[in-house]
Amino acid sequence: MSCRGRREDRRRERQERRRAAKELRKRQAAEGLERPPTGTIGNGTSPWKTVQEEQQARQEAVEEQIQAYRSALPTLLKRLGKIRDPRNPKTIRHKSTVLLLYGILLFVFQMASRREANRQMTLPQFQENLRQLFPELESVAHQDTLNRLLAGIEVNEIEEALVELIQRFIRKKKFLRYLVGNCYPVAIDGTQKMVRDRLWTEQCLERDLQRKQEDGSMASETQYYVYVLEANLAFANGMTIPLLSEFLSYEEYDQERGKQDCELKAFRRLAQRMKEYFPRLPILVLLDGLYANGPVVELCRHYHWQFMIVLQDDSLPSVWEEVRGLGPLQRNHHWEQHWGDRKQRFRWMNDIEYRYEYRYEYRYGEGERRRQILHVVICEETWEELAPDSTKPVQKASRHAWISSQALSRQEVHERCNLGARHRWGIESNFLVEKCQGYQYEHCFSQDWKAMKGYHFLMRLGHLLNTLAQNTAHLARLVRSRGRRGLIQFLRETCTGPWLDATRIQLLLASPCQLRLE
Repeated sequence: MSCRGRREDRRRERQERRRAAKELRKRQAAEGLERPPTGTIGNGTSPWKTVQEEQQARQEAVEEQIQAYRSALPTLLKRLGKIRDPRNPKTIRHKSTVLLLYGILLFVFQMASRREANRQMTLPQFQENLRQLFPELESVAHQDTLNRLLAGIEVNEIEEALVELIQRFIRKKKFLRYLVGNCYPVAIDGTQKMVRDRLWTEQCLERDLQRKQEDGSMASETQYYVYVLEANLAFANGMTIPLLSEFLSYEEYDQERGKQDCELKAFRRLAQRMKEYFPRLPILVLLDGLYANGPVVELCRHYHWQFMIVLQDDSLPSVWEEVRGLGPLQRNHHWEQHWGDRKQRFRWMNDIEYRYEYRYEYRYGEGERRRQILHVVICEETWEELAPDSTKPVQKASRHAWISSQALSRQEVHERCNLGARHRWGIESNFLVEKCQGYQYEHCFSQDWKAMKGYHFLMRLGHLLNTLAQNTAHLARLVRSRGRRGLIQFLRETCTGPWLDATRIQLLLASPCQLRLE
């Protein structure tokens, strides 16, 4: 039987859905609702007609990339050069700064492993282009040399170099337009880096899993994994800047409670380090529902940080009881607005007293009753979209609740919730990018714990450089047309081929540069 009739039906259904979607957008525009922009990459053919046009486009893209890198590399290399090199000076062929820069470029160009870096980055044409773009890169070493260096140096100083670079950008007010309530939004969350079935280092955490055997019985199996608590600057324009990493370690084992290291203990260590690095920086901490507890609130206020913490339905029952009781009394504490294609209704309750039992350092012992004043905001939103496999619009709804560090009002509820708290998801998107889009977050790169951490910090530096470059005015247009991974692939292909004009590169390196974010 012919399938033509069914093909015609499917084509007619697609046309009807497009027509229904167009009518829905018209109706939403009449109501003052704006459809959010989509990130779909274009489906067109190449915009260049000749080889000369392609070469010009590749040259301009690489020049813009190098401009962004040169705004960061002098500060970065100066700090990396201060790391003590434990190697014998008489046997050194490659400076430590050169090796660390080589490690950063490994992640800038998104090499999948050390072996791929050895194959690709040692190609003669690639080496020649790298020496033109980065004069500091005198020679390209084997990845085993970098691995041995990372196993011997203090790798935490690599992260300190990243922090000093962020401090420099903050002093130069590069992120001033992205602040939320004059605060720098910092999202903090944990994620699993890798998992193994064997204990490859003593610092790994462990857990027992129940696996079903072939005979139907259940058997216990031990897994060993690495978990990291990350802190990122999460701005409302979608730009996410790596900031700090705190590795959970079995060395933090609690003998009294018989428990391993956890996110809450790691949060205290990370918060202390962040306060030391940024003692006077106004910070808005964005946290998920795990951190909705009294000790975390008290710690944030002790460091004079503002916060927006997700409040789940089953968290803090006494606070929810106060919210339900104060709702009918504070009738003026509400606000309705349109945001994108959504209709939002905010309700907030200020000055809710929360009492909790505080146990020092999360250990058992004599506790005491503490008191905190919290402010809760609830956002209920509705929107319309086409039902799957149908032309009829359906009503969708969602509900969000947060704990705020300061009392809310009609003037600031949109900024704190929509531009601040909701962009906590920026760190989740950052995890997705680093794990699945070229940065190999879950790859070990080394079986040595210190070297593994060193590769992790180099990966964060490479991601930072790419993020800065992709948010410049020229490369942002290429990101919209090619996508982030497509742009990195485009630049990598350019650096591996004979596309670059050495004279223009030399003139570019001799001219002053300035980072201009979009």
